[in-house]
Amino acid sequence: MNIVKPYAKIISVDGLVPYNEQGVRMVGEATLKKIEWCGRISHRTEEAQAEGSWRRFIQAVVLDHGDWSIVEHASATVDFLVDRGITHELVRHRLFAFTQESTRFVNYEKKMSPSFILPPLPDPPADPKHVIQINQIQDAWECAINQAEDSYRCMIKNGVPPQIARSVFPNALASRIVITGNLRNWRHFLLMRTTKESHPQMREVTIPLLQEFKAAIPLLYDDIDPNARQIDNMRKPR
Repeated sequence: MNIVKPYAKIISVDGLVPYNEQGVRMVGEATLKKIEWCGRISHRTEEAQAEGSWRRFIQAVVLDHGDWSIVEHASATVDFLVDRGITHELVRHRLFAFTQESTRFVNYEKKMSPSFILPPLPDPPADPKHVIQINQIQDAWECAINQAEDSYRCMIKNGVPPQIARSVFPNALASRIVITGNLRNWRHFLLMRTTKESHPQMREVTIPLLQEFKAAIPLLYDDIDPNARQIDNMRKPR
């Protein structure tokens, strides 16, 4: 059994890799300069663009005035490794572009071993008797995973194609999915999927991802609080 840790990380912002010699902030600034230029087209004030003017423009037009439509001119791509249950939630955000690891075509017996993500278990209580119960919970989970993995291997060995054998895999199967969307859609996603009501395994990857967005792209995500309730976040401009 191969258990892996989930993650979500930005791999590009508006086509630029955010982890290069320029540093993450420079990539975000370049993206916001593009947004400023696009936004200035409406009033034909492109000539007013100057060094550092993007910050005043974004603050005035997007954050203060609420014209989030111009933020749609820039996009970011994020690489997720999460379990299949979380991917089912991710693809509900229909305005994104998705490319996901396919259990129809990947033969986990031939090409690569399947990986699984252990869900968060209850914190160990002070009472030693309850610690034993938590260990039993993890043992039960591991037993189910081992049985599913053995069943998959048996089916593949007996000529069943991967697209049929995959039916024995649980939601815990790790899946890689790459998602691209404009910066406005990412804001809506992070407002929804970092809140207290979000699934714990979603928050496990989206809260660090929110910090990446804040580090890479100035201003646009600074007001998002992962400790907020979804109803409060949905009142924020998006």
